[in-house]
Amino acid sequence: MAATINYIEVKGVKIPLIFEEENRLPIVSMQLVFKDAGSVSDKEGLAKLSSKMMNEGTLSLGSNGFATALDEKAIQIGSSIGTETFVIEYSSLKEQFKEGMNLFSSLLKEPNITQKSLEKVKADMVGLLSAKENDYDYVASNALKKVLFEGTPLANPASGTIQSVKDTNLEEVENFLDKHIVLSNLIIVVGGDLTLEEAKQKAIELASNLQVGEAGEVKHYNVSSQEKDVVLKRETKQAYLYFGSPYDMKVGDNEYYKAHVATYILGTGGFGSRLMEEIRVKKGLAYSAYARVHVGKSGSYLTGYLQTKLESLDDAKATVKSVFENFVNGGVTEEELEQTKKFLLGSEPLRVETLSQRLSRTFMEFYKGQELGYSAKELELIKNLKLQDLNDFIKKHKEILSLSYAVVTK
Repeated sequence: MAATINYIEVKGVKIPLIFEEENRLPIVSMQLVFKDAGSVSDKEGLAKLSSKMMNEGTLSLGSNGFATALDEKAIQIGSSIGTETFVIEYSSLKEQFKEGMNLFSSLLKEPNITQKSLEKVKADMVGLLSAKENDYDYVASNALKKVLFEGTPLANPASGTIQSVKDTNLEEVENFLDKHIVLSNLIIVVGGDLTLEEAKQKAIELASNLQVGEAGEVKHYNVSSQEKDVVLKRETKQAYLYFGSPYDMKVGDNEYYKAHVATYILGTGGFGSRLMEEIRVKKGLAYSAYARVHVGKSGSYLTGYLQTKLESLDDAKATVKSVFENFVNGGVTEEELEQTKKFLLGSEPLRVETLSQRLSRTFMEFYKGQELGYSAKELELIKNLKLQDLNDFIKKHKEILSLSYAVVTK
């Protein structure tokens, strides 16, 4: 059966529940997704650190005891964050579902939020961040976000900095969880070998461990239209070139399908895309070159990257600029449009072959305020897209020519 959107009520709060029954395998999965609780919602690195604290088990069992209890039953429970959301995810065999829900409830009821756990998590994060100082893709990517979103929370690295992690105290973690991990921000996603009624019952039992709280709202931040270059000098044998620009589109825009097609031709489509054709095939400047559009509630922008020889950096940068200018001013060809249609329509079955993919798609449709099944409608729009309409759309988005660059080089 297809995924459906249902509702449960807990402590007077109406909570969306996205559900799909799938009994080919005796597996159950559940996600608690909290809106306005991702990296954009608070002090830099605090959401990430708080999610890691939720992976430290319960007060009663401790980190090791909780992990052992999970391992003995092949149950998985883990927390993570996105830019806008905080997710606690569960999966197990159907026969362990009852025991798994008990452990999940205990985690929500008494998470191991202690000074000892905090020091452990902080040490782990500082170690990872120290290692990332030599990951120049990570360095360049963060530098670009800082340029594009200067002065906003989106300019901050999701994992924070070594200093911000060290400076975080237990009260800040407790306040973050108390504020964001609440019923008013909750969307529940359930799928697997169980009925809708079973899913509702367990979801209600689980959600009853949470406080009502206040609903948050994801703020939108605009990308700077001022073109900037940032160059970071490191001991490297390659140049890392990251580039980005504004993209004037909001979540729910009825022309997003055109952006999907246009960006695929420009830089998402691998071999055959404009960037790959010019940068790798014709000039041999890089092994790969990529560009994609991000359209979210918190911000909408275009980014791309490539890695090239130190002596080829200027040529690669000029080529990126030239590709963008030719793309916006000249549009695409009928052949490019038809090839893109064939791929996007032909590969659709691969994007919905697993339960996880289908639940994720339904969640995103709901989260973006789209009607259920909008993705199928979007494919039909792509199928019927005319070349002139696509090129008119491309020419309208001249803001992507306001490119900023973040470069790591020797």
